[in-house]
Amino acid sequence: MRLTDFKALTFDCYGTLIDWESGMIAGLEPLTSQLSDTLTRDQILEAHARHESAQQQWTPAMPYSQLLAIVYKRLAEEWGLTSSYEQCSRYGASIKDWPAFPDSSQALQYLAQHYQLIILSNVDNQSFQGSNDRLNIAFDAIYTAEDVGSYKPSDRNFEYMLEKLALRGIQPAEILHTAESMFHDHVPANRHKLASCWIYRRHNREGFGATMNPGKLPDYNFCFNSMAELVDAHKAALKDQ
Repeated sequence: MRLTDFKALTFDCYGTLIDWESGMIAGLEPLTSQLSDTLTRDQILEAHARHESAQQQWTPAMPYSQLLAIVYKRLAEEWGLTSSYEQCSRYGASIKDWPAFPDSSQALQYLAQHYQLIILSNVDNQSFQGSNDRLNIAFDAIYTAEDVGSYKPSDRNFEYMLEKLALRGIQPAEILHTAESMFHDHVPANRHKLASCWIYRRHNREGFGATMNPGKLPDYNFCFNSMAELVDAHKAALKDQ
């Protein structure tokens, strides 16, 4: 299997292209600054992952910005702090402020010359627009949790994407699903027999951060520590043809 074998790259966005963990840490600062006991960055992110995953199961059709507002409230309760409706809503609206990884935009500009670029993301459409402005790329298709009415790792999100891509003439064997999250992306990609590429942004940290532990690690076909490494590997594959 070679990187040049595929027609489309289907991307997770948050954690892969957008540095959502840094965005979360910044957005949660009004809460975490009140804590009497210091929590590590990963302890904060792991608590966030627990509440986010649970809320996504309870309210799968809720737009992500609203869901994050509830996560903020649940975290305040867990840590024995108070939060106002306005503070919760402000955190939910912060997605547009989450930074892109430094290599994302340039990598996408290169990859767009060789693939159709597709987004499959656990986000609402309005919030994604802010992130897309940061990435500065015109994706060929964007499929959000708001479009589908469920959140990854639900099979519904992948089934929706595969149905829509089939209408574009793209078959499953022509897709390389490209993502950081084992839990949200690589596990369901395995179930749907999609080739996958792990962008291992957390390669220098332990644990799974803002995503749930997937248990047994799923299979993947390629692994790179950054989008820049993916681009370098694609260039090398072109030379070897």
